[in-house]
Amino acid sequence: MESDAIRLSHPTKSLQGTVELTGSKSESNRALIIQAWGGDRVEVSNLSSAADTETLKQALNSVAAARGGKETTVIDIGPAGTAMRFLTAYLTTATGRYLLTGSERMKQRPIGILVDALRALGADIAFEGQAGYPPLAINGGFTQTMDKVTVKGNVSSQYLSALLLIAPTLPKGLRLQIDGELTSRPYLTMTLDMLHDAGIQHSWQDDTIYIAPQKAQHCRLTIEPDWSAASYWYAMVALSRDAQLFLPNLKSQSLQGDAAIADIMAHFGVASSFTDGGLLIRKVTDSPSTEINVLDFKECPDLAQTVIVCAAALRRDLSFTGLHTLKIKETDRIAALQNELGKFGIKLLEEGDVYHLKTGELQQPKRLSFDTYEDHRMAMAFAPLALAFDGIQINEPHVVEKSYPDFWKHLKQHGFVIT
Repeated sequence: MESDAIRLSHPTKSLQGTVELTGSKSESNRALIIQAWGGDRVEVSNLSSAADTETLKQALNSVAAARGGKETTVIDIGPAGTAMRFLTAYLTTATGRYLLTGSERMKQRPIGILVDALRALGADIAFEGQAGYPPLAINGGFTQTMDKVTVKGNVSSQYLSALLLIAPTLPKGLRLQIDGELTSRPYLTMTLDMLHDAGIQHSWQDDTIYIAPQKAQHCRLTIEPDWSAASYWYAMVALSRDAQLFLPNLKSQSLQGDAAIADIMAHFGVASSFTDGGLLIRKVTDSPSTEINVLDFKECPDLAQTVIVCAAALRRDLSFTGLHTLKIKETDRIAALQNELGKFGIKLLEEGDVYHLKTGELQQPKRLSFDTYEDHRMAMAFAPLALAFDGIQINEPHVVEKSYPDFWKHLKQHGFVIT
């Protein structure tokens, strides 16, 4: 066995108990930016323990300490993609000189669309390496020259959210026109809802969102537990022999688009019921619904890996759309899925914008070892397969620290054997 790997099995294939999930990484990162410019008026509670959130928190502390200094402050966010997008925008408003960089993979992830939009507003940003990609040299505290920008809506909603999060601080405000189809709309709605919770008003008419210059009101932003993290437990319930799990503090009316997992997994034999205290999920059938043939992940792309791997293990020959953003994530998630599913005979075939899962040649190898490609979601999407096979190996399991540091500890608490 490789040195940086774990073996994973579950002797009983039965799951019972409570899973205390960390706060949402998506909500936490937005809250930190709002707090950075809102100051003492903005309190944040139940912040995520995810590495990405800790990275952003530390970066913002560095900015606060260096603000107004003449020396260039280097901020290395490693593999934290949300931090890269949000800081690219935020640093343009923070007085000082900054070099924003990250991991080698981060230097391969495009940022040009956001930089072009910020430059159009008057920001001073230069590419220090390949044009269109990090690292970025940013002279903060820019003089705003324009109040309107147009940004494509189908590449990354984080570009749009990054702009909206600084909009209230801009002297002229911001009119953000969304060009074409909007991907991951719930994430944009989350941004606007959290700004609203901080007293920031906006209008959204047709394809244009307008935010006037405003100050934050006194508020407390309470972070809901992470629905993305909940999705892995849904997959485990679907693949178990029997299961009943309680996930405290999750809400039926959530800001998070990944709450869609509750509806999706109803088709995989998992029932969801909400109480005042949270969410109960139960396995209710071994014969999942065959009513759906196509699942669209346009508004919840972070669920795609989990659902596709679960469907493969359940021998569901489904088709999937809305996966175009997966190729520019922590890794090319499409290629990674195709490689790892192929290890037990599953094919994920590309046909234009549609992907087809073919499970007819599913195998039961005695030894299955899955690579994670420096991608937290690959590790956590494939871990539930320990309930479908006698045992599996996960390579580089530490990648889960990016969004769910307690993942392996929680699995041990619920009967998984990890060696």
